[in-house]
Amino acid sequence: MANRPAAALMLGDGDREVLESWTRSGSVQASAAKRARMVLLAADGVANRRIAELVDASPTTVIAWRERYLERGLAGLTDRPRSGRPRRLDRDAIIVATLTPPPKSLGVTHWSTRLLAKKLKISDASVARAWRAYGIKPFKAESFRFSTDPELVGKVTDICGLYLNPPENAIVLCVDEKSQIQALDRTVPVLPMQPGKVERRSYDYYRHGTTTLFAALDIATGKVTAALKPKHRHQEFLAFLKQVERAYRDTVDDTGNPVDLHLVMDNYAAHKHANVKKWLAEHPRVIVHFTPHTPPG
Repeated sequence: MANRPAAALMLGDGDREVLESWTRSGSVQASAAKRARMVLLAADGVANRRIAELVDASPTTVIAWRERYLERGLAGLTDRPRSGRPRRLDRDAIIVATLTPPPKSLGVTHWSTRLLAKKLKISDASVARAWRAYGIKPFKAESFRFSTDPELVGKVTDICGLYLNPPENAIVLCVDEKSQIQALDRTVPVLPMQPGKVERRSYDYYRHGTTTLFAALDIATGKVTAALKPKHRHQEFLAFLKQVERAYRDTVDDTGNPVDLHLVMDNYAAHKHANVKKWLAEHPRVIVHFTPHTPPG
């Protein structure tokens, strides 16, 4: 009966966090948030009639949603399937539940489709479809690192300005190197592709040490100036800088003078060696822009 005080509703493990998130979320429809509030108040031992007054509903409605929750859990608080286009409520509720950390009793840090489907009493496929629709990937993580460079803002502004608004009569190059490249060779020649047969290679190979690739990318044209060096020292880097300078020596401005070269590079020690600094001072058309420092790690 609506007049009889009801016992406090027992919530499932982790359901309180999900229900509370529904009441706060702007993406969950108002009807679902209202039902979540009914269940939370019932779990706190509030009488059905008082709950009805607080959420502006009839006592019969409060009792109905209490029973739906007891029967089906969180999934029972969503609208039953109807013919025609499915409502977005179910999908929104899945996303809200996904963003709520799993209870510690499950021993996991992120939901899987199977665990969440079991929790919400829906199919794995329903969870997977909602995740795809919203671009949710609980099983993936990316790393980041804060820069401690006191000149961070100035360097970022400088480099972004080069890319977004390059100076006139100048070329902007992004310079970097890839070290420790394995120089491998197959033990026998590669057998070329033939009709009915794919290209075949021997599984074993010879090691010929390592090499370093130096490259300078012209961001405006996509042109790459590159060199392979046996080592990764300032001597090799300086030789590459000279190669880059020669590659653009014939690129001149309206007055016939070689254009300036703006090189964007990181803070590797070889880039700041005394001999490199000396050469740069002797070639003022080559202007270096260092990216912000990043902490070791």
